[in-house]
Amino acid sequence: MKKQSWKKYSEKKLPFNLLKTKIKKLFKRYSDKEYNVGKIRKKLNVSNSKGQLYEILKILLKEEFIIITGHGNYVYNGLNKAKSKQSDQTRNKKQVIYTGVVDKTKTGSGYVIVKELPYDVYVHNRYMKTAMDGDKVKVELLFSKRGSKNDGRILEIIKRAKTQFIGTFRNFGNYASVTINGVKDELEIFIQDYDKDKIKGGSKVFAEITEWRGTKNPIPWGRILNSLDDYEQNDIEMKSILINNGFKLEFQEEVLKEAENLPKQITDEEISKRRDFRKTLTITIDPDTAKDFDDALSIKYMETGNIEIGIHIADVTHYVKPGTELDKAAYDQSTSVYLVDRVDPMLPEILSNELCSLRPDEESLTFSAVFEFNKNYNIVKRWFGKTVIHSDRRFAYEEAQEIMDNNEGDYAKELGDLNTIAKKLREDRFKKGSIDFNTEEVKFKLDDKGKPIGLYVKERKEAHLLVEDFMLLANKEVAAFIIGKSKPKEIPFVYRVHDLPDPDKLLDFANFAKEFGVRLKLDTPEQVAKSFTELSKKSEEDETLKMLIPLALRTMSKAIYTTDNIGHYGLGFEKYTHFTSPIRRYADVLVHRVLDMNLNKTKRVEKAALEEKCRHISEQERKAITAERESIKYKQVEFITEHIGEVFDAVVTGFIAKGMFVEIIESKVEGMIEFNTLDQVFILDESKLKVVGKRNGEVIKIGDRLKVVVKDADLQRRRVDFGLINDED
Repeated sequence: MKKQSWKKYSEKKLPFNLLKTKIKKLFKRYSDKEYNVGKIRKKLNVSNSKGQLYEILKILLKEEFIIITGHGNYVYNGLNKAKSKQSDQTRNKKQVIYTGVVDKTKTGSGYVIVKELPYDVYVHNRYMKTAMDGDKVKVELLFSKRGSKNDGRILEIIKRAKTQFIGTFRNFGNYASVTINGVKDELEIFIQDYDKDKIKGGSKVFAEITEWRGTKNPIPWGRILNSLDDYEQNDIEMKSILINNGFKLEFQEEVLKEAENLPKQITDEEISKRRDFRKTLTITIDPDTAKDFDDALSIKYMETGNIEIGIHIADVTHYVKPGTELDKAAYDQSTSVYLVDRVDPMLPEILSNELCSLRPDEESLTFSAVFEFNKNYNIVKRWFGKTVIHSDRRFAYEEAQEIMDNNEGDYAKELGDLNTIAKKLREDRFKKGSIDFNTEEVKFKLDDKGKPIGLYVKERKEAHLLVEDFMLLANKEVAAFIIGKSKPKEIPFVYRVHDLPDPDKLLDFANFAKEFGVRLKLDTPEQVAKSFTELSKKSEEDETLKMLIPLALRTMSKAIYTTDNIGHYGLGFEKYTHFTSPIRRYADVLVHRVLDMNLNKTKRVEKAALEEKCRHISEQERKAITAERESIKYKQVEFITEHIGEVFDAVVTGFIAKGMFVEIIESKVEGMIEFNTLDQVFILDESKLKVVGKRNGEVIKIGDRLKVVVKDADLQRRRVDFGLINDED
C-alpha cells in the first residue's frame, strides 16, 4: 500500500473533461509505458479522486484508446483500426485473471478485493456464481464495448469462507431445507438425511454445507449438525450472527486439549530470563465486568526525580507457539468478537482468563514497553523486552476515576501521576495532528434472558483515556523501534495504517457542514485533522453538531494491517502498530514474535507471507465489526418492539432513493421512513445529504429533528419502520 502525498490537498483538481484530455496526452506521449491510477496522479500532479480517474480510464478502455495489461496497469493502444483489431484478438486469446476475496453487498452483487490491483473488482450478481461473502475466488476482468458497468466475473470459488450456518428448517417430505437469511448471504441448503421425528418445521438448526450439486447453477446440499429447539431465542440469534459471519461457536477438541496441557506454573528458570518487575507497583484498570486483563501499568519513582512507567502486556506468545493447533485456531479467527451479550474469544478461556490474564496478587509473564520520563514528562529512555510482574491491585474504571477525582484512596498519588503523564501524551498527540472523534457507543441493560430493558450511551472519562494513551504510546514506540532497526534493509513487520481521507468526500462534507455554520479548512491534511478535532469539541456543547461526526467519519479511510508502513493519519503517527492486546488480536501476536526476534539481533520473516496474514487479519476484523453491528441492531429492534405506536424525537441520519433513515435521540434506535408514506415526492440530492420536495421545495437534510411514530419492528429482517408526525397531527 503506497502512501498518498501529504501535499495532495494543495495540488490542483481539474475539471473532468480537462483531466480526460491530459490523461490522453500522457498516454500518447509515453506510449510505451504502463500506468496505474497512482502514477497518473503523480505524473499530472492532480488531486482528483481515484473514482474520477477510474471513470475516465473506463471511458478510454471503451474507446479502445488504452488497454489493460496482465498486471492490471493501463497502456496506450494507438488509434488505427488495425492496432485496435489486433488488441481485441490479444484480449480474446488471453484472459486477465486474478485471485481475490469477495466482499458481498446486500443486493447480491459484490466486490473482489485483489491485492495486485489498486481497486476492487465489481461483480454484478449475475456473474457471482455461488460466491458468498469472504470466499476466495478467481475473477476475470471484463471490459465491455457497450459500456456495461460490470468490471469482472467470478470463474471459480477456490476456498469457502464458511460452510456452517444457522437457519430455519423446512420439511418437504422426501427432503428438507434450511433457509439462511444473512445480512449479505441468503441461501437455502437442501437436506436429505435428517431425523424426521425430532426436527419440526420452523425450528432453528445448525447446518453444514457438504457439497454443491450441479454444474450451471450449483445448489448447496448438506447435513444438520444440531437442532436448537432447546435454546433461548436470544441465544439462537447471537449464535446465528457469529456462525453466519464465519466465526466458530466453540473450539475444536484438539485445541482445547493443547490448551489444557500448557504448564500452569512459572518456573524459576523462566523468571531468570526476564526483567523482574515483581517488586514494582503494578496495577490494572479495566471494565467492571472484565475477565481477561491483558495490560497492566507499573510506576516507579527514581532517585533522579524521573518516573519510570512500564506498560506490561500478557505474553501470549510464550504459550501459543507457531504451528500448534492453538496458533492455527487463533490465526483462523484472528480476533475476539464482541457481541452485545457475549464474547466469542480468539483463545480458549484457560489462556484468555487464566494463564495470560494479569490477575491481581498473581505473578504473570509479560512483554513490556518501559519508558523513563523526566520532570517535564518527556521520554528520556525506552526499553522493550520480556518481563515478569506481580499485579498489586485491580481497578475498575469507575473506581479509578473516583480516586482521581477526590485525590484519595488506594494509590491516589500514583494514579494522579499516571493521569498527568497521560494528559501530556494526549496533548502532544493532538498538537501533531491526532483527530479526536468523540463518538457515542450504545450499551444495553439486559435481563437474565438477554432481553434489552434499557439503552444508554457509554461515557468515556479520564480513567479510560489514561489507559488508552499509554497503550497508544507503546504501539507507536514499538513500530518506531522496528523501523529504526530496518536501516539499511527492511525488517518485515505488521503495521496498523490509516490512509488520508478521500478529497471528494471531504469537499462534499465541508459544503454540507457550512449549512450548520461550521467551516472546515481542507488545504492540508494537518488542517483537516485540526478542523475535525475542533468540530468534535464543538459537538460536545452543541447537540445539533453531533450529527456531523458520523458524516465526518465516512470521509475517512479504513484502518488496516499491512507490511507497508504509510503511517496512521487519524492518530497523527508516522509509525504505528498493535502490540497491546494479543489475547484478543492475532496481529499483536505476530508483532510480539517479530519484535522478540529483533530485540538483540536482526531476523527477517518473509514479507509476502506476512502480508498475506495481514490481509486475512484485516478481513476477519471487518467480519467481526459486521457481527458486532448486527448484534447491536438486533437488540435495538428487539427493544423497540415493546414501543410500537409510541412517538419519539428523532434525527435524520441518511438517505437512499427509497427513503430516509432516522434515529431516535434517546435510545439511538435507527429505522426508515419511506418516501411513499409522505404527502409529496422527494428528490434525493446528488450529495445524498439532503432531499427536496417536488411540490413545495421543502428541504430535509441530515441532522434535522423530526417527530416519528414507531409503525413496525421486524426482528427477522432487523428493520424498524417509522412514520412522520407533522406538527399539526
